[in-house]
Amino acid sequence: MQPAPILEVSNVDVVYGGAIDVLRDVSLTVEEGAVVSILGANGAGKTTLLRAISGLLSYHSGAITQGTIRFNGTDTTQTDPAALVRGRMAQVMEGRRIFAELTVQENLGTGAYSRKDRGEVGASYDRVMELFPRLKERRTQVAGYMSGGEQQMLAIGRALMADPRLLLLDEPSLGLAPLIVEQIFEIVRQINGQGTSVLIVEQNASMALRNSSFGYVMETGRVIKSAPSSELLADDDVKAAYLGGESAHTSFRNLKTYRRPAEYIV
Repeated sequence: MQPAPILEVSNVDVVYGGAIDVLRDVSLTVEEGAVVSILGANGAGKTTLLRAISGLLSYHSGAITQGTIRFNGTDTTQTDPAALVRGRMAQVMEGRRIFAELTVQENLGTGAYSRKDRGEVGASYDRVMELFPRLKERRTQVAGYMSGGEQQMLAIGRALMADPRLLLLDEPSLGLAPLIVEQIFEIVRQINGQGTSVLIVEQNASMALRNSSFGYVMETGRVIKSAPSSELLADDDVKAAYLGGESAHTSFRNLKTYRRPAEYIV
């Protein structure tokens, strides 16, 4: 019998301020142990979808008005974000959001705030130090003085201190040099190899698809295409819209060759 997905988003609508429709009929699945990517331009609804999954919508005047979200087999549609963290979901937000005035070690400690077993916390700390040797070297340094790449490593390490079964990454490559982006995604591969499922929101479509098994394309609050990552990498429309073709950054819907086959509709 196949295990249940770690995450199931089913026909979710989201509004902001009680009036502005942001997500419409969005569905998405992350299988246990998978890396899944969400692609789309600014304003497509990617970050809103992560907020809906992690329970942070209410802090941004947003609300789910239709549909359900199930994490680890449990309906978490209206679950408090702190409870989701205790249930082993963690999110790395866009822009890293580290505590700039705290040291690396203190930042990592905040990631384990909800955990009680000191032995397990110590094991997570050792894991982070092994994944990020640079953080080990700088564990007493004030985080605000670190480079952007080091701060992204710290943000991911802090999330790992919660020992998540599902890790949500929002634009992990944002503002980073290509070499650092490669390093970050190599670490993501290692994290996944250790058993953590990963959902990545990313505008660097090539990098996201090369490091995931399945992808979803979003535009104006809807999922407009979904397929195995290898198929999306080879898709002419995806190449043109997101992978640097002549029509890159134009609307996916406006591509003349674009058709939504039934098997791609979520």
